Amino acid sequence: MSEAIGAFDALGGLLDNGVLAWGLAACGVAQLSKLLTELVVHRRWRPAVLVETGGMPSSHSSLMTGTAAGLGWELGFADPLFALAAVLCFIVLYDASGVRRAAGLTAERVNGLPDGLWDTHPQDGPPEADPVLRPLKENLGHTRAEVLVGSLIGPLVALPGLALLGSPLQIARGAGWLPLG
Repeated sequence: MSEAIGAFDALGGLLDNGVLAWGLAACGVAQLSKLLTELVVHRRWRPAVLVETGGMPSSHSSLMTGTAAGLGWELGFADPLFALAAVLCFIVLYDASGVRRAAGLTAERVNGLPDGLWDTHPQDGPPEADPVLRPLKENLGHTRAEVLVGSLIGPLVALPGLALLGSPLQIARGAGWLPLG
């Protein structure tokens, strides 16, 4: 019986974690806005952008900046945990516009090379089999503008959510969906 109570306590703790919830909400808003960007800019309905990496805006940036801003709001901006979150945030932002972007540009160049430059036959298959040509994923990282927009969405979603609505548990109690207590 105590294991069931422990599981309910853990679930209650997760639902009462407004910083996590609003950081994830910021990530979700950024991911959904990719679909809107696809509709407005490219004039096509392509829901696959909801699960793809890269593109405008950076949802990783939204997640990190929203979570870091939420930690600062909840614990204080002088708290060491906010400092840790801010440092990790800067690493993710740098990685998105630097390392991952460079990997995507490299993949684009490799995919542009003429066929037949290297052996594309499977090791365990016959040499006369059709070559296995799998293009590398090119849309890996983000431009600086995509990272900037994503990093602005994070606090714009997380801070008002925390300040005005609170955690999902607080929202559910306020709406009368759960008993107070």
